[in-house]
Amino acid sequence: MDELTAPEGFLLRPWLPADASAVLRAFAPADMDRQSDRPVADRADALAWIGDRTRERGARTGYTWAVVGEEGDPLGCVAVDAVNLIHETGWISYWTTEAARGRGVAPAGVRAVARWAFGELGLHRLELGHRTDNTASCRVAVRSGFASEGIERGRLRYGDARYDVERHARLADDDVNFD
Repeated sequence: MDELTAPEGFLLRPWLPADASAVLRAFAPADMDRQSDRPVADRADALAWIGDRTRERGARTGYTWAVVGEEGDPLGCVAVDAVNLIHETGWISYWTTEAARGRGVAPAGVRAVARWAFGELGLHRLELGHRTDNTASCRVAVRSGFASEGIERGRLRYGDARYDVERHARLADDDVNFD
């Protein structure tokens, strides 16, 4: 359960304290503050973020992986959390570092985590959402086999602005899982 491989050559592994500098760099761009439930402004914050991911894994409520390339440096992050074993559902989230964007890191990671969640966790439904103005995230969802299910109006708020969210889902018995 600790490591996953993506056919595209990426390794997915749990985040480690040694990754604190990579986490700090990843959260440096202003738009990344939306990807964390806590500020990540210094090394202590980065270690706390990694600690949160470790605790979630231990509690079996969320599973977060660093997506690493050949050099072993984290290029992105993919998670399944809000795991509900009664309803067999989970929520997928992902991000990539600025340098890794457009290289297929996120779709490869999402597909690997989906396979794991449907197999190892026995989930039936995975969901994800993205702001409707985030076309890159939409491309990741579609390339990862997630079908669009509709728009949630005014779902997110960043500062004073509200954003609509497009919801996507993938089921364990979708054809994409048997390709």
